[in-house]
Amino acid sequence: MSTATTLPDAPEFPGGSRLQRFAWNVRHHPKRELWFAWYVMVVFYNLYGVLFFLVTRVQPPPSPDWDTPLVVQWFDEHHLGLLTGFGVVFLISGMCAPMNALLAYSMWRMSVSRVFAYSYLIMYSLAALPGMLVMAIAMTVGALRADRDPELIVWMYDFAFLSFSGTMGVFLVGSVVWLVAILLDKNNVFPKWFAYLGLCNALTEVVVAPAWIFQRGAFAWNGAIAWWINMVVFILYTAAFIVLLRRMIEREDFGTGPLPDPAAKAEPVKAAR
Repeated sequence: MSTATTLPDAPEFPGGSRLQRFAWNVRHHPKRELWFAWYVMVVFYNLYGVLFFLVTRVQPPPSPDWDTPLVVQWFDEHHLGLLTGFGVVFLISGMCAPMNALLAYSMWRMSVSRVFAYSYLIMYSLAALPGMLVMAIAMTVGALRADRDPELIVWMYDFAFLSFSGTMGVFLVGSVVWLVAILLDKNNVFPKWFAYLGLCNALTEVVVAPAWIFQRGAFAWNGAIAWWINMVVFILYTAAFIVLLRRMIEREDFGTGPLPDPAAKAEPVKAAR
């Protein structure tokens, strides 16, 4: 049985304008922090896709097999996009904090040890470095001065893409921590199938490791396995946990036992009709 926390009575929900309703939710809604973190997550991943795929054009990644003139030409053609896009990346990197807090909260709400939530939070507090910031620094340094030594430009190019594609250990361990917590959980915070999707995501973090070795083929950083399959799984995984986190917030009763079944919660409303 779930032991729900007694919350203070909030003022009556206003029926005025949309702005008034929004202000009431910000001040009084008992789940406002959870919803804030969830909306930050949605905005962040949309910005992440636009910035990496459309503005900077670093995804899908170019070839690791390019020679020096091609790499220098690529930086020249993407000069403005790299500086502008990664400038915005630096601004939004702080959005990772509430996102990671929400992910950790999902494990804190489970019946498992708090070690899962705290270890996940600690690991993912560092995830922005391999996830985007190291690449952003290397790319902006490479694009900042057109007269830089071409060999240094190539070094920045290799360093940026290897740091992005080849340093997925933190995401591998994080995925495993989350999926084990889900499998052990008895509070039904997440469905068990999502744990197996998390396992697929963890395995994709393993197959990118050969990007440090191969410059061509499926295991290169732009290859069919190391990037394309990895990206498809990552998009499915990310879309799934965004939806499931929303459902978790909707079901949250601030208790310690199993989350209420949404169908059970809707039944009294249906009966009242």
